[in-house]
Amino acid sequence: MQVPLLDLKAQYGPLRDSIEVRLREVVESQYFILGPVVAEFEVAIRDYCHSAFAVGMSSGTDAQLAILMHLGIGPGDAVITTPFTFFATAGCVSRVGARPIFCDIEAGTFNLSPAAVASYLGNVARRDADGVLRAPTGERIRAIVPVHLFGLCAAMKEFLALGKAYGIPVLEDASQAIGAEYPFPDGLRGDAGSMGEFGWYSFFPSKNLGAFGDAGLAVGRDVRDEAPLRAMRMHGMDTQYVHRFVGGNFRLDALQAAVLSVKLPHLDGWSDARRDHAALYRKLFEAAGLTGKITLPAEPYAQAGLRHHHIYHQYVIRTPRRDELLAHLKSCGIGCAVYYPLPLHLQECFAALDYRAGAFPESERAAAEVLALPVYPELTREQMIFVVESIAEFFRRG
Repeated sequence: MQVPLLDLKAQYGPLRDSIEVRLREVVESQYFILGPVVAEFEVAIRDYCHSAFAVGMSSGTDAQLAILMHLGIGPGDAVITTPFTFFATAGCVSRVGARPIFCDIEAGTFNLSPAAVASYLGNVARRDADGVLRAPTGERIRAIVPVHLFGLCAAMKEFLALGKAYGIPVLEDASQAIGAEYPFPDGLRGDAGSMGEFGWYSFFPSKNLGAFGDAGLAVGRDVRDEAPLRAMRMHGMDTQYVHRFVGGNFRLDALQAAVLSVKLPHLDGWSDARRDHAALYRKLFEAAGLTGKITLPAEPYAQAGLRHHHIYHQYVIRTPRRDELLAHLKSCGIGCAVYYPLPLHLQECFAALDYRAGAFPESERAAAEVLALPVYPELTREQMIFVVESIAEFFRRG
């Protein structure tokens, strides 16, 4: 039996006619960059994510870059984030000339640890005579960027409290988590991307809400930031050929917005299916006696009464025998992948930051042990049983 890690053709089939109608409308209009289709999609996402505004961007990376540029983060500044995430999170910080500061992750959730960030801010960072919070290397600490990794929200209550205590904004990398919810103690619900000062999403084709190419979106909680971000994606232009600042070419294509507009109404159902698959995996792994051999994904908010306490962009298990298991599953025709095999602090391009192996043990252990299994909505029960049986066979063989 073949079990792909992701099957986008299975998703596309039922939507083909609707998508092709919307694409033809864009083609007939010949309005390919921004325009009414993009504006319609922005409103839909703004309402879906309960943000003050939404600005379509050319990718999730460009959305983050535009936000950092809007905040004036650059040379002489630093941003705190996780070393266990997709490269763009720290790469964008470096691209604007700022310094990424890494703090370790939580072992269970793989998300940035608020305790590690609190320790850094309280014990490593310092305030100068003017009250500016600085890294030991002298850069001003300008933001905290938690990542809602694999579709699970980071501990936003703690991060927002740290941001308030130290006077620095919290920016959410929600690239993998659109629709995920977070429980605040007062009973209020937080939406991934809309809890901090700014957030951003990626609509890369493999995301839960995926385009037919690169696409992204920025959101924020203060409407005064909307116009500058719209100008930022247009080379800093809000009046034609008049540039108040240097921006970028970060515009969202109308064709991508058309595809995403068709898919968005299905997103909640797809997230439900992924969560149902995660529940079935748990039952099957427990029945097979595998929970002592592999670690299943954490669900810290499962009892909080939230529909989308986890949206399972990836279903990630961990085992010290990861590489052997990966090879075995591939030999069985089962798609699986490692997100991420080398933490960012050990990447060659960040060697100048002077981190060493052992600096962030939880991130390094995760990089050595994580393995993503198929969890896409159209996955069948039979395929999941085959995945679990194949893993059980691997451990029976010793």
